[in-house]
Amino acid sequence: MKSVTDPDPTQLASDTVPESGSGSEKSIAPTLRIRYRVRFGKTDLLRWISHRDLARLWERLLRRAGLVLSMTEGFHPKPRVGFPSALALGVESLDEVVEIDLAEELTAQALLERLEADQQPGLTIKSVTRLAEGMSKAQLNSSDYTFSVVEGISPAAIKTAIDTLLAKESVSVERKKKTLTVKVAEQITQLELNGDVINLRLAASQ
Repeated sequence: MKSVTDPDPTQLASDTVPESGSGSEKSIAPTLRIRYRVRFGKTDLLRWISHRDLARLWERLLRRAGLVLSMTEGFHPKPRVGFPSALALGVESLDEVVEIDLAEELTAQALLERLEADQQPGLTIKSVTRLAEGMSKAQLNSSDYTFSVVEGISPAAIKTAIDTLLAKESVSVERKKKTLTVKVAEQITQLELNGDVINLRLAASQ
């Protein structure tokens, strides 16, 4: 589960779609660009797709929903779809964020219903928020992880390992043929054993 800064409720864009003038058709200006923040879960077999494939999945889902997407400029325009962070392959998520720019007026509820209607296996739409014009993109504050304890390991041994780790100033982690240094006090803000699971909260790197 990931934590991002949600907008102040007083800064949210109006969720009311303007009505067309009497006797005239509603027209969409070419420059119309409205950003929506979608929180979603990714479980089951969907956890085995890469972040790049997840982005493609979202683009296909948005097109199937018949949405008018806001596109980037240039010779190869792409839908404006962005993620504040990426999960490692194989990790399920209960609360991720994707931000989508549309070139049409929709209420948050209308967009939620369009996305839910797709029923993509393994993908759960949690909520949709329409953002005010000019609001900055979502930023990751922290990530919460839950690990299942392997059968046969005693709780006492786990607690000892946790205490040993938290007592360190930093630890070295081998990743992709390079060594990363994790500053324990700054980056691990929560690490505890609760029954048969371990809860970990990591602060986002600055």
